[in-house]
Amino acid sequence: MFECKTVTLRTRPIKHGQLSFYLDYYPGYRDKETMKVIRHESLGIYIYEKPKNRREREFNEQMTEKAEAIRCRRFDAIVNERYDFLDKSKLKGDFLEYYRHQLRKHDQKWKFVYTHFSNFVGGKCIFEEIDIDLCNKFREYLLTAKKLKSNKDRISQNSAAGYWSTFRGFLQDLYRAKLIRNNINDFLDKIETEDIDKDFLTQQELCKLAETPCDIPVLKTASLFACLTSLRISDILALRWENIQDYYDGGKFVKLITQKTKSIDTIPISKEALELIGNTGEGIIFKGLKRSMTQAPMKKWIKSAGITKNITFHSYRRTFATLQAAAGTDIITIASIMTHKSISTTQLYTKTVDANKRKASSKITLKRKEE
Repeated sequence: MFECKTVTLRTRPIKHGQLSFYLDYYPGYRDKETMKVIRHESLGIYIYEKPKNRREREFNEQMTEKAEAIRCRRFDAIVNERYDFLDKSKLKGDFLEYYRHQLRKHDQKWKFVYTHFSNFVGGKCIFEEIDIDLCNKFREYLLTAKKLKSNKDRISQNSAAGYWSTFRGFLQDLYRAKLIRNNINDFLDKIETEDIDKDFLTQQELCKLAETPCDIPVLKTASLFACLTSLRISDILALRWENIQDYYDGGKFVKLITQKTKSIDTIPISKEALELIGNTGEGIIFKGLKRSMTQAPMKKWIKSAGITKNITFHSYRRTFATLQAAAGTDIITIASIMTHKSISTTQLYTKTVDANKRKASSKITLKRKEE
């Protein structure tokens, strides 16, 4: 483990008779973002190697003073980190810039939440401003916020709940990274979700869709593959042939880092799903597939199959869970295949079909048993 003990201000010669200031960290420190060990940091401050007059000497004194001030701030930050103190300089940092930098590590929902928060604070916010009051006001904002694309309709209650949950998770990460003083998340109420029935395909509708031609063959293949595997559109788009691997006792599975959870998961693939994608190839499996195809082109295809339900690509995931539950697959197995972290999430998908409930409904009767 690298624990920096000293920060020394040094210079190195550059062109035109100048010296460049840099910081020498001993024995170095590990950057938490890149995980690289840093030994030197250039400050972008220059002085004259051999000042010729008073003006150049005064310039050197001013630049040296600034460089020394930076060295002191860096050393202060390292001491605070070592002894578990909150670095006050971090509180003045640009919260939105840090937030924006985190987006590349997460799914699209994070970008939506970031955009809503940026709109809420007017594009300016520092870490010091992140407190319970501001966060509660953002909660209220989400409950009445307009959709980012249309800017006419309000976002749904469930979307607001999902965005708020994502934001609270981010607050937890900030506290662990010592970027905010308090664990604000502990003092915030969640936004309750609404119990809404969402559409899915019945077994008969799924077969009908499989029999219906589609103007975009790769869209049809990807859609049916999603119904058979429960993969999200983000994972379908990123799926590569090297993600398809063999079980030691036969059969195949998908091994991938899911785009939403960023966790490594393995999902078994049926023979029928493998037949859909054909022989093993190279690179992206669903070549030519674009997210935009899951809008108007997909709806046109579904309508041509005589299906009038409001089916989205995510409905295929719901179809998988519902049909599995109807076939008697236990909820723990379904949750594992769908890579859910909580059984309660799976229950939202499978509650429309519960074989045990259906059996139980017939156990109480008003008729006497024949003796």
